[in-house]
Amino acid sequence: MSDHDDFGGISRDLPRLLGRRRLLGLLAGGAAATLAAACTSGPAGSSSTGSSSTGLSSGASAAAGAGAIPAETGGPYPADGSNGPNVLDDAGIVRSDIRSSFGSSTTTAQGVPLRIELTLTDTAGAALPGAAVYVWHCDREGRYSLYSRGATGENYLRGVQAADPAGKVSFTSIFPACYQGRWPHVHFEVYRSLADATSSGNAVRTTQLALPKETCEAVYATDGYAASVRTLAQVSLASDMVFRDGWDRQLATVTGDVTSGFTASLPVVV
Repeated sequence: MSDHDDFGGISRDLPRLLGRRRLLGLLAGGAAATLAAACTSGPAGSSSTGSSSTGLSSGASAAAGAGAIPAETGGPYPADGSNGPNVLDDAGIVRSDIRSSFGSSTTTAQGVPLRIELTLTDTAGAALPGAAVYVWHCDREGRYSLYSRGATGENYLRGVQAADPAGKVSFTSIFPACYQGRWPHVHFEVYRSLADATSSGNAVRTTQLALPKETCEAVYATDGYAASVRTLAQVSLASDMVFRDGWDRQLATVTGDVTSGFTASLPVVV
């Protein structure tokens, strides 16, 4: 689990070194605008333009809206075509239960049940029905499917859903591990529609959800999460390379228990 590194490229390294929001506040002038655009674009510095019936704007424009969820790195294991495999164009990726692999493997990721619920709105507070969300995260051992040793033949813990009329999407999953150097988190990308959710270049926002410390501690005390106890003790939200510049719009509200499972809910303004 020590080989994880959620950064790569100038648009990811600059936020790591200075803090994405702090950097945007320090930059000025034409060159600064170019760098700022890189930091708020999609994975690998890509950006989107235009709009659709969902009312979603480009990633750079949305970042300027009051209350918009911050743009963050997609990390090195997105499987969205920006770094290696692209699971988004695979038949079977549109699903709500992401615990099992699909296609050539049917392996199911084990762990404490976690339901991920996101509510999508624009900066004016209007729901975004039809917008699509791609979610992915590591397994109980801290491995990412399609990338990590022992999980390269799997595509579990990845899935896409379209928002309902209220702008809500939900995924049935398992609680992710805490691996070295990172606070427990879930990655996700927002797209204008399912039709657009085929590669990272179409994403209007790439970001991450943080999980509360108390819930993490409860989960990691259960069987299978022993390694996460040690790694959680070595990191905090304030020291995490992604969340340390502020996590108020990314920290999920979690309910439930280790027996019946947890639900992590987050309002997502884009």
